[in-house]
Amino acid sequence: MRHEPRRDNRGILDPGRLRRRVHFRRRLPAPALRPWVEHYWLIDWALTDPFDQRIVPHPAVNLVFQAREVEAEHGEIAGVDTGLFTVTLHGTGRVTGVQFRPGGFRPFWPRPVSELTGRRLPLPAGSPLTGTPFAAGPVCPGSDDERCRRLDELLTAWQPVPDPLAAEATALVEEIRADRSVLRVDDFARRHGTSTRRLQRLFLDQVGVGPKWVIRRYRLQEAIEQAAAGPLDWSRVAADLGYADQAHLVREFTAVAGVSPAAYARSLADSRGG
Repeated sequence: MRHEPRRDNRGILDPGRLRRRVHFRRRLPAPALRPWVEHYWLIDWALTDPFDQRIVPHPAVNLVFQAREVEAEHGEIAGVDTGLFTVTLHGTGRVTGVQFRPGGFRPFWPRPVSELTGRRLPLPAGSPLTGTPFAAGPVCPGSDDERCRRLDELLTAWQPVPDPLAAEATALVEEIRADRSVLRVDDFARRHGTSTRRLQRLFLDQVGVGPKWVIRRYRLQEAIEQAAAGPLDWSRVAADLGYADQAHLVREFTAVAGVSPAAYARSLADSRGG
């Protein structure tokens, strides 16, 4: 199990610009929560002009607390977002978030996680969250340590129930993320001695999206990271990542990121130059 948060930029479009405009960092949760929680993420900003940030989301549920200027803090559950997530920040504000591991939210949520996919829900009244001693108070104020401690307390009070199916789903998704050779659901199912139908049911219930979507999303995030590295042979990249051809990669990249790989690479060069 990791002893420090991830340092990659997977899913963040133009991460250099993000870090120039806002204060973004990741922190690990308490050790007891790490089987379910990938990391906490904290953002603070004080902007003189609006800032747009685009994210190609992971197959993960997030719990998000946000406070902007004079607005009262509010919290929400953000299910897996299957499209491009865009947010506009302005003025001053803070966000304190929890990114669960894929499959990691299921022990906190007694229903199929697919019911949350593509949705953002206010923290429900009557949930264990509202019964905790601090839940009526804000999470965002204070130091990083204080914000993370409040999240630790909040999630611990939710009393997650360990679930072997959730643990299985988390391990399978982690394998997909780490192993670039995973390109087809049927091959992956055979590798694990199961059926594609069972994998589909498991992923929808525990992760919120199907295994094919997870494979394609992680391979696309790899393509986005490679685009940031400079000029590439996109036909080779497409073959390495399991796309039928270069045109297939370009179509999927453009559909999700909103720009072609070449245009994205040019925009990063312009951003660094500016």
